[in-house]
Amino acid sequence: MAKRIACAGPLWSVLALLAVVCVAVVLGGCKKEEGEEPSGEGKIAGKKVVMVIASQGFRDEEYSEPKSLIEKAGGKVVAASSSLEPAKGTRGKTVKPDVLLKDVKADDFDAVVFVGGAGAAEYWEDATAHSLAKDAARKGKLVCAICIAPVTLANAGVLDGKKATVWKSEASKLEAKGAKYTGKDVQVDGKIITASGPPASVAFGKEIVRALSK
Repeated sequence: MAKRIACAGPLWSVLALLAVVCVAVVLGGCKKEEGEEPSGEGKIAGKKVVMVIASQGFRDEEYSEPKSLIEKAGGKVVAASSSLEPAKGTRGKTVKPDVLLKDVKADDFDAVVFVGGAGAAEYWEDATAHSLAKDAARKGKLVCAICIAPVTLANAGVLDGKKATVWKSEASKLEAKGAKYTGKDVQVDGKIITASGPPASVAFGKEIVRALSK
């Protein structure tokens, strides 16, 4: 009997050690999973975003960076412009618009994004652009603009009483339409997201993804 107990001692020790190791592995795996940074992939799957670019002279990174982030997160991006001819960016990028601006309906998208660049001034007084911005805002869609494009939103009347930012030289144009200019790189006020220019392109894109993922 004593011999059998003596043999059982090492066996139980081994089993106990294996149990401890298994628990450690399981807990370690859980901790790693909890501590991992979310990739963002798929977090806005099914969301559709229309990005409005100037027919000529849009700012390359203000289009490319947010587009990349939105698509990486699972969203679909459609490029719209006043012409279906290839649009040329100020840094040489060429984009073939998917749809004419006049054919864009706010109901078909979760977010409307107006891209900046010198050419974006073509939409400042454009009735079609104003109509899209107002309709999107009225229907609770995400309405976004970067660089000088927030002037289009201001002139459409959707920034009245809202906190917003813009390329600094155009700040007075926002204030003249009732916007509360903050001068931030990226400004969020409810469903409206504005950004100040090219250096804010990535942060702007991340904020759009964050808002769409809510």
